[in-house]
Amino acid sequence: IKKPVVVDAFQWTGDMNQKEDPEWFLKIIKEDRALIALAGSPAVHVRIKTKIDGLMIVHRGDYIIRSAKGEIYWCKKDDFKATYEPVEEKEAIHEHKDI
Repeated sequence: IKKPVVVDAFQWTGDMNQKEDPEWFLKIIKEDRALIALAGSPAVHVRIKTKIDGLMIVHRGDYIIRSAKGEIYWCKKDDFKATYEPVEEKEAIHEHKDI
């Protein structure tokens, strides 16, 4: 039986004015671990460098996820909605403290 895992995630829209970008995502951009490519064009995407999976390409509507261990990965919208469910903020904070 797989234990439930709490992650941080957001849907990346590719919009130049997206206000939902979490601090941890902005941090990996500043560290040159992520790059928004072709900004302002229909082909806009994010390139994320990871230790485990190498270079990942995230397209509009995909979810960018940070695991409890701080690993970054992505997931297609439909797969994300089938796999994850929202957690109340108090529950999420409690779960991260236990790890």
